[in-house]
Formats: sequence, C-alpha cells, structure tokens
Amino acid sequence: MTDVHILTIDLAKRSFHICATSPGGVVPCNRTMSRAKLEAHLCEQAPCIVAMEACTTSHSWRRFAQASGHATFQELHERNDHRRH
Repeated sequence: MTDVHILTIDLAKRSFHICATSPGGVVPCNRTMSRAKLEAHLCEQAPCIVAMEACTTSHSWRRFAQASGHATFQELHERNDHRRH
C-alpha cells in the first residue's frame, strides 16, 4: 500500500473494515477484510499509526499491531499524558 499515515480499523467478530489515509488526506484504501487478511495486512504494511475503537478485542489487536512495528493511537495518547506531568 502506498504511503499510509493513519490506518483506522473498525473491529467486528468476523469482518473488519479498514480505512487508510495518506499524509495529504487522500484515502488510498477503504475496504472490508477477514481476520486472517487483516493480520497479513498489518504484517505487510509499512509502520504507521493504527487507530481503532476501544472494545474487548482492541487490546489484542493493539498488541498485534505494535508487534508488527506500528504505533497505536492509545500508545500515542499515553505518551502525551506522560509528557504533561
């Protein structure tokens, strides 16, 4: 995928909707994929910011994204909170 800055994921049980955004605001990818394809996509994707909703499965997907080299929105938020103190 070309130059993705933010990758948003809408989590569900069987299908996941992803929307990729470039630094200029262009949407190069907006599609639905299965759990296996999402795992493969996160492994193949160049490091970017991954944002997702807060739900039961988001913690495991956040850890998977971080293990694949991505920064997650929650991780960035925690870093900013530590800088304020």
